[in-house]
Amino acid sequence: MALAHSLGQKAAYGYADLIDTDETQRCVSAGAEFLGGIDILINNVGGIVGRKWLGEIDRAFWQTVIDVNMTTMLNVTQSALPHLKAAPDGATIVNLASQAGRAGGHSGSLVYSATKGAVLTWTRSLAAELGEHGIRVNAVAPGLILGTRFHNRHTTQASAEETVRAIPLGRAGAPDDVARAIAFLAAEYDGFISGATLDINGGILPHVIQLRAARLPPAHSGIAL
Repeated sequence: MALAHSLGQKAAYGYADLIDTDETQRCVSAGAEFLGGIDILINNVGGIVGRKWLGEIDRAFWQTVIDVNMTTMLNVTQSALPHLKAAPDGATIVNLASQAGRAGGHSGSLVYSATKGAVLTWTRSLAAELGEHGIRVNAVAPGLILGTRFHNRHTTQASAEETVRAIPLGRAGAPDDVARAIAFLAAEYDGFISGATLDINGGILPHVIQLRAARLPPAHSGIAL
């Protein structure tokens, strides 16, 4: 907020349990009132929650990961829809997917990878559904982005180094790499890009990820892209 004010802009933040539809509606309504409408929606909620292999997954864990990565997206997008439709110059939605949704994640990220794959299909389907209202829908699929809470918690140094060796650009991504891609997709209100997913992974190919994952010993399998 201080940065926004220093630039002569305004900013605010809110808090809500986005799995709860009533709380989500209140949060979105407050945001629309503060902004004077909503013409850009970034669905950025998500997480792996924890690493569990197939035999360890119980129904509570399964539902929690689905709720965090998909139910929140449903609730926020539904609540924002009237405001997006009312935007006079069109509107845009950018969803956060993952390279894990493209290629499958490493061991222990089965449910997370499944939900991120669902985000890719959600994005394409929603783009087809909302196009008539002048609303574009796209996604970004980040690969290894270090310096984030996600990877600080769930990625070991050994697995990060192993993944970096497979990245053609020779480095991991940074949060700004993702932010710039989101800003690009969000900026063109009347643009012609919709239903697309932009990979942000330094040029790594899905089959390379799978080969690297297959070679990782169990102790080094602590990364989900």
